[in-house]
Amino acid sequence: MNFCSSCGSAVSLTIPAGDDRERYVCVSCETIHYTNPRVIVGCLPVHEGRVLLCRRAIEPRRNFWTLPAGFMENGETSAAGAARETWEEAEAKAIDLRLYRIFDVPHISQLYMFYRCGLQDGQFGAGPESLESALFDEADIPWDEIAFPVVYKALKEYFADRRNGDYPVRVSAIERLKRPPA
Repeated sequence: MNFCSSCGSAVSLTIPAGDDRERYVCVSCETIHYTNPRVIVGCLPVHEGRVLLCRRAIEPRRNFWTLPAGFMENGETSAAGAARETWEEAEAKAIDLRLYRIFDVPHISQLYMFYRCGLQDGQFGAGPESLESALFDEADIPWDEIAFPVVYKALKEYFADRRNGDYPVRVSAIERLKRPPA
């Protein structure tokens, strides 16, 4: 960040009084600009026992499969955002949304919230950010082509939960993967 969004003056990275970390602070009007994590909301849509996945048409991870999800917008609830993303990416109307999974991903400053849901009339398609979408049985999921660790983990947990008949809301963190020494 180079300029204040309030007055247009330069900002400097400093620790404001009463704070414990560096923030961008306007040198003129002294507005403190907080940089906070991004919230990603999405659905784990199920129809007749199969899960709806979308093949990504955009980077990152173009051509890989994911659950319909994206950045939450200002002025919407997390459930409304998850339903909107499901419509935008899979042309599917999410129904009966139930919070299912929360992942903290601190090394990229993101928070993921997934809702289990059904699909109205089993209808779906492919929005502009998807090359295609399809319903998958557990055995047919392209596990080696799943776009993101949070999606892989949510899917694995979902199928285990389905076998147990219990769908607890889980919260956990995905830590940065450590590379083995060369």
